[in-house]
Amino acid sequence: MSLFFSSTIDQAHRQLREIQAQLQAAMAGSKKVITREEWEKKLSDVKIKKEDMNKLVMNFLVTEGYVDAAEKFRKESGTERILFCFVIDVMFCLCSLFDLNCVCGIAMLGGVVVCVCPYECLADIDLATITERMAVKKAVQCGNVEDAIDKVNDLNPEILDTNPQLFFHLQQQRLIELIRNGKVEEALDFAQEELAPRGEENQSFLEELERTVALLAFEDVSNCPVGELLDISQRLKTASEVNAAILSSQSHEKDPKLPSLLKMLIWAQNQLDEKAHYPRINDLSTAKLEDPS
Repeated sequence: MSLFFSSTIDQAHRQLREIQAQLQAAMAGSKKVITREEWEKKLSDVKIKKEDMNKLVMNFLVTEGYVDAAEKFRKESGTERILFCFVIDVMFCLCSLFDLNCVCGIAMLGGVVVCVCPYECLADIDLATITERMAVKKAVQCGNVEDAIDKVNDLNPEILDTNPQLFFHLQQQRLIELIRNGKVEEALDFAQEELAPRGEENQSFLEELERTVALLAFEDVSNCPVGELLDISQRLKTASEVNAAILSSQSHEKDPKLPSLLKMLIWAQNQLDEKAHYPRINDLSTAKLEDPS
């Protein structure tokens, strides 16, 4: 599976680099037709280091918390470090400013420079921290917010001390869980004692508190305008926020780099669509080239 994953990313990355080259050429002329043979030859000329692709895969596995997969991939690929700084900049190329050894692909689009620069900022992999982080995330996803808060404080008490918005959202999730379980009096007491004082200090907190307490006014939450707060998606949202805060505290970026690369590929293909007919990648899961219609 890891080999398929790497080859798919490799193909997507090659596609992006070639699109950037074609966009540069297309700026000077009319819409052109590029055959599959021409396109595949261009893609084969793009050289991407296997170790760079492995670091990108490992970045995804570590950031998303796939401990077993990360351990297996580390053994298979020999990747002991992860890429956690992958610059995608639509304004300028930082590498060129600092005269770094950059492997950028750059396309000029109406004066805007598009830079996809996998300049390496590396960190050693500590898979134990993933397990601890995922335990926090799982606790929130299961509605065990108090347990999650305790686990966060065990990891690093400064995370909540320095992030009042995150702490409020965790407390808000505790309130939601009390309401979900029908503990009305306990929910009202908790809202008054723990959340109301914070709402007095922050208008946005107050508005979120009022939305949450509004759940108590409806016996049938399906008719409640804020009923989505009881959806599992709300737990997932809070869990993602906690996950991101823990990653930041560990000097990792909060989001994996692979989705950003794929978003850039989609954007670049849409730009090139205006300039040329060429084989596209429509299914990102396979990175299969499809002839233009």
